[in-house]
Amino acid sequence: MIPEKMKEVLKYEGVVAVATQGEGKAHLVNTWNSYIQVIDDNKVLFPVGFMNETEANIEKNNKVEVTMGSREVQGFQGQGTGFLINGTMCFIKEGKEFDLIKQKYPWARAAGEIRINSIKQTL
Repeated sequence: MIPEKMKEVLKYEGVVAVATQGEGKAHLVNTWNSYIQVIDDNKVLFPVGFMNETEANIEKNNKVEVTMGSREVQGFQGQGTGFLINGTMCFIKEGKEFDLIKQKYPWARAAGEIRINSIKQTL
């Protein structure tokens, strides 16, 4: 499900925005393209430092929307492309996937796992 163009985007630094639904409002947090680890064709992991409000929102509603992009990758109309991802998220605090993240990012208190339902190239 993860397109090759999105994998190419992840080779370059850029901002990733993760949106959750809070009490009557959307909540956004950011991470970096370089933190995203593709685990399989519909799942990615990334290190979590704070993201306390995000975690509280996920406990009530695990649906997320994620955007990412890079100016370095060719898009539809020229240089630069981006993606919109819809999926579900959970916080992993023990086990193999947490250990994978913790080994690379010792500061991580959890691994954020996003299971992808759909991906759309936006640029």
